[in-house]
Amino acid sequence: MTTQMIILNGGSSSGKSGIVRCLQAVLPDPWLAFGCDSFVDAMPTKMQASDEGIVFAADGGVSVGAGFRALEAAWMAGVVEMARAGARVIIDDVFLGGAASQQRWQKALGRLTVLWVGVRCESAVAAGREVARGDRIQGMAAAQADVVHEGVLYDLEVDTTHTESLPCARTIAAHVS
Repeated sequence: MTTQMIILNGGSSSGKSGIVRCLQAVLPDPWLAFGCDSFVDAMPTKMQASDEGIVFAADGGVSVGAGFRALEAAWMAGVVEMARAGARVIIDDVFLGGAASQQRWQKALGRLTVLWVGVRCESAVAAGREVARGDRIQGMAAAQADVVHEGVLYDLEVDTTHTESLPCARTIAAHVS
């Protein structure tokens, strides 16, 4: 079976975006990339700080409301339709709900062939990257480092604590059929 989608899950500042860019460079066929950050950025501004949408707390916590979930379901369905139409797709996501987040994707995916990839990074290292980036709420990386993986089943895991994006991407690419 040909891999139609690659879904990377990891906490903030774990290195997912760098891996995605490297995957697009090393995979022989063209792959489209979409992520939860671009989904949030596409939402109306009024939903980016409301209980109905998404709220980023000062301590790095994140909460989402019913309006967010409705738009997320539509976004997932749209991404899946692109894959069904023949595009190969890489997703960069943060499973704030752990296994429940994976289940929402599974419901949308149906019978598509997916490579599930966990992107791990030690909390302290991710927190250091978060500070260096300067565009994230401090505390988010530490809060998400482990919780996003709770109950999630992967085909493959990579750890960016001491491994750069390109070797991680090559490891993932070796598992793409």
